[in-house]
Amino acid sequence: MLSAVAVLGAGSWTAGVEQIAVTGPAPGAAAWRADHVLGLSLPDPATAAPSRVAGFFARLDARERELLARRHPLTVGNLDGVPAETRYRANERALRAEYSAQLGRSADASLPAREREHAAERAGRVRRLLAGGRRILAFDPRGRGQVAEVFGDLGRARHVAVVVPGSDADLMFYDGEEAGPHVGWSGRARSLYERMRSDAPGTPVAVVVWVGYTTPVGLGVDAATDRLAEAGAPRLERFLAGLAAIGAPVPTVLCHSYGSVVCGLAAPRAGRDAISDLVLFGSPGVRAGSVADLGTDAAVWAARAPSDWVRTVAGVNFLGLGHGTDPVDPDFGARLFCASRVRDHGGYFDPGSDALRAFSAIALGRFATPC
Repeated sequence: MLSAVAVLGAGSWTAGVEQIAVTGPAPGAAAWRADHVLGLSLPDPATAAPSRVAGFFARLDARERELLARRHPLTVGNLDGVPAETRYRANERALRAEYSAQLGRSADASLPAREREHAAERAGRVRRLLAGGRRILAFDPRGRGQVAEVFGDLGRARHVAVVVPGSDADLMFYDGEEAGPHVGWSGRARSLYERMRSDAPGTPVAVVVWVGYTTPVGLGVDAATDRLAEAGAPRLERFLAGLAAIGAPVPTVLCHSYGSVVCGLAAPRAGRDAISDLVLFGSPGVRAGSVADLGTDAAVWAARAPSDWVRTVAGVNFLGLGHGTDPVDPDFGARLFCASRVRDHGGYFDPGSDALRAFSAIALGRFATPC
């Protein structure tokens, strides 16, 4: 009962704004389907399995891949199974187009001042993604904006980690603010990449941060139910299948906060070939009563910082709100690791934290010291 009060009380699941989930392929799918520039039927982005997409692109030469990326940057840039380097080039074009569009909106006097300001801020966020040769594996401008980025070389990596964020992750907050190098989800993924390189010198590694679903905003009902997770789980499953289709190593998947709800729903559908280790941290629950109920062959790990506020809602399931058994409960059956030197809910990737050390060890296939 006390847990239910914590969930339903003022200041908890009452402050968020209900979101409309972005689903289906990126804009431009109809034009892609109708394009016969190569004299071939192109794989349907809504239905073609990533393995079929990979096979199709493997039969194309460099000129043909580049032609499709130039004609359909949003489709190619978001199509799981397309070679990573082709997606990077397609997404650079898509980002440049989005930057120009938002810059134009910011100067459009016919728009309300608030919309012009938002467009200018969004243009600034997009411009960051265009800087310094960043490897953007996915970019979808719909809604609040979705993005996936690679740190390292997917083509050479022997170990890969995929980071799945939770609430409030989107284009506008992806890079955080100008407060330091490890803020925002890009900075957190970079922290893990740097730690893995330090722990395994000379070993090629890669970290992918995936903001590929509509996340809850704030701590409203969206964060307390699995509606957005149900929409996001098939997208994560497809993304992981796409990594496998291009020959990337089976990744460790690290799931933070509401991202762990998405991972919990995706894991049984993804299979062992898509996830080697499933790491749940700062989790409110995963809609499963135990590791066995998750229906995955992946090794399942869990941790929560002592100061993490999510402890007040983890394990709750009341009138449809909450996400069930706490993953750090011994009865859940996950392999526990230390997060005692983690600051609050957002500090798991801070340099020097024991959680970051454990993330690296798990992703590198090494034993993580339990608490």
